[in-house]
Amino acid sequence: QVQLVESGGGLVQPGGSLRLTCAASGSIFKINAMGWYRQAPGKERELVGRISSGGFTYYGDSVKGRFALSTNNAKNTVYLQMNSLKPDDTAVYYCYVYTDDHYDYWGQGTQVTVSS
Repeated sequence: QVQLVESGGGLVQPGGSLRLTCAASGSIFKINAMGWYRQAPGKERELVGRISSGGFTYYGDSVKGRFALSTNNAKNTVYLQMNSLKPDDTAVYYCYVYTDDHYDYWGQGTQVTVSS
């Protein structure tokens, strides 16, 4: 069984920063990519960004230049550094892992609220 545990969400003022962490554990085949999606109330889930096992990154247009992904492959952990946060970044953030045997796993979600 695979578990993804997310942490680091919370309330932050506009312009502030937060760092999300997602640690994967359990019987995981080789990880192909890790990343984050988010979903705001009344909106569809959107890709925030993903990072491959080789370190290649892709970011959604709305977060480019403000958010950054990194990993600790030895610990099956992905980090999302979020800077210059805006109220529009308010959402539940979900971590995911995609494996070489074509399975994907999801975290339970962590709330990020950007408000003054």
